[in-house]
Amino acid sequence: MFEASVYTSRRDRLKSQLGSGIALFPGNVDSSFNYPANTFHFRQDSNFLYFFGLDHPGMAGLVDADTGEDWIFGNDVDMDDIVWMGPQPSVKDQAAELGVNNTAPYAKLAEYLSDALAKGRKIHYLPPYRGETIIELSDLLGFAPSGVKPGASTELIRAVVEQRAIKDALEIAEIEKAINVAYLMHTTSMKMAMPGVMEQKIAGTIEGIALAHGGPVSFPIILSMDGQTLHNHYHGNKLELGRMMVTDAGAETSLHYASDITRTVPVGGVFNDRQRAIYQLVLDANTKSTEIMKPGLPFREAHFRAAEVVASGLKDLGLMKGDVKEAVASGAHALFFPHGLGHMMGLDVHDMEGLGENFVGYDAEITRSDQFGLAFLRMGRRLQEGFVMTVESGCYFIPALIDQWKAEGKHKEFINYDEVESYRDFGGIRIEDDILVTADSHRLLGRPIPKTISEIEETMGG
Repeated sequence: MFEASVYTSRRDRLKSQLGSGIALFPGNVDSSFNYPANTFHFRQDSNFLYFFGLDHPGMAGLVDADTGEDWIFGNDVDMDDIVWMGPQPSVKDQAAELGVNNTAPYAKLAEYLSDALAKGRKIHYLPPYRGETIIELSDLLGFAPSGVKPGASTELIRAVVEQRAIKDALEIAEIEKAINVAYLMHTTSMKMAMPGVMEQKIAGTIEGIALAHGGPVSFPIILSMDGQTLHNHYHGNKLELGRMMVTDAGAETSLHYASDITRTVPVGGVFNDRQRAIYQLVLDANTKSTEIMKPGLPFREAHFRAAEVVASGLKDLGLMKGDVKEAVASGAHALFFPHGLGHMMGLDVHDMEGLGENFVGYDAEITRSDQFGLAFLRMGRRLQEGFVMTVESGCYFIPALIDQWKAEGKHKEFINYDEVESYRDFGGIRIEDDILVTADSHRLLGRPIPKTISEIEETMGG
């Protein structure tokens, strides 16, 4: 955990933002995957971690904006627990480490909330994402499970987003730790990407690197020769010369801050001419969209910059035609670049996505588009100092999407479908970095991971 003052300051600010009412933060519980005692690796709720820091199941935190009190509800371990887990600190001792003086057994939470509701006080809570949390909130607050998500507090969502979006120096240091582990994961993946190697062997090896350095992966590893499937978790292919391999992977630190890096490499370690051309335009999109990032810039503009670089590069190769800006405005480039440029990152790899992407990435000034491709941009609003963003440009050849658009004659004034056909077997390329928005510009976080053509070929050859 951080020092107690960090959590106390966060909770005090939250009280000031809310003004009145009670903010309830249920922690996560253990979840079984095939029988009760065999549980998945425990992952604490990120919002509970942010305000209370305790990384144990079966707890709830409460911030009372009216009385100024903070509470931890949880049960001390009994002898059965000690036999299996060893001695554990008491709830009271754990709460003291984060500046909370009030503790009670978990069963007392229902009594506290019932009394507050009887007095007409507002109970704020965030949208739950686990079934067991929905049921728990239903029991605690006295309404049907179907009403739990709709009843989430917009005031609390906005207050939490406002706080968590700005990363302080302690958080940035944790994120850089996670990126430095990702450096080891990705350079290992590069060196293993040789003909005949199974994808699963590489995916398993780099997941082991994350675990060996203190935390699990920050999301299930995406690693595939079939990189045209954006979130491809199938690892059953044997690597073949002439194909590209996408690795999208990151690690968590022991405090659960994330990294999220993508690199794409040629199987065997040497780019052929076709791979080199597509890779370079994706790299150019990555670097040129990053270079304009600074406070006040709508992140959507960085996305458009990347899209225009991709479209321009494809035009030079004969795959697209016409005016590049008009092509991007119409969405024609989304045949090849169908996702957004990036998202916030922090305690969640898609930071605060559970609170609602539109609360996190959009506002009254900049709202989400419904255009194909652009609609998948998770973050469009203006950047602020302290934001940590992923920047992930890409170019993909998705046969099913090509077939659909070609059959519909979609954007034929901008797309040379006959030339596109010759790339049906190409797959995809994505390049992703993690960027901090600074006072007047930006900074690449963590140890730089090879991404130029020469750097990748040197790494793989070494």
